Amino acid sequence: MQTKSTEDYLKIIYGLGEDRDTVTTSAIAEELRISSPSVSDMIKKLYESQYISYTPYYGVRLTKKGERIALKIIRRHRLLEVFLMKFLNFPWELVHDEAERLEHVISDEFEDRLDALLGWPQYDPHGDPIPTKDGLVEKLEVLRLSDLEVGDRVSITKVTDSRPLLEFIKRMGLGLNHTLAIKTKESFDGSMVIRAGRKDHFVSREVSQNIYVRKVN
Repeated sequence: MQTKSTEDYLKIIYGLGEDRDTVTTSAIAEELRISSPSVSDMIKKLYESQYISYTPYYGVRLTKKGERIALKIIRRHRLLEVFLMKFLNFPWELVHDEAERLEHVISDEFEDRLDALLGWPQYDPHGDPIPTKDGLVEKLEVLRLSDLEVGDRVSITKVTDSRPLLEFIKRMGLGLNHTLAIKTKESFDGSMVIRAGRKDHFVSREVSQNIYVRKVN
């Protein structure tokens, strides 16, 4: 049976590898906020257990075995986030950390019953797709808000699950499926003014890069 640390590493490698071919040890260290030598030690163990393939000085990628475990933990995490919001009234900025603590300890039966209780949800509270029990996961066709231009109208589809970011978006009164219009965009730093309903909001490039949207008519 794999350890909590193993599951965390595999989940992080999966997430970092969604938009790149391989994942470097430095990227993993930055995500975990630990030293690169510590990551290298764990990478060796994951390689020996056949969870990853590894090319020195280039990076790692998950094997089918490692990906299967990563998706199982991600599935449990996202189901737990839905449960925490829907039944325990956790705010969306707190469910991630709470689910992190619970995802490693629930059983397969608990996972199945939780899925049924929730009505087999497809997305978590931040808009991420929930992997199926068979390890299939939807590929979202979305754009970053930062890539849009003045005049575009969009609907918020997904938000990076960073607590400060989620708190900021919540203070603006925004959330998933809210419609925005881009009023202005500065060429020198990418900051923009967006309109939601009758209110205008200033949004930095750092924020807009972590809000994912779909265009609407």
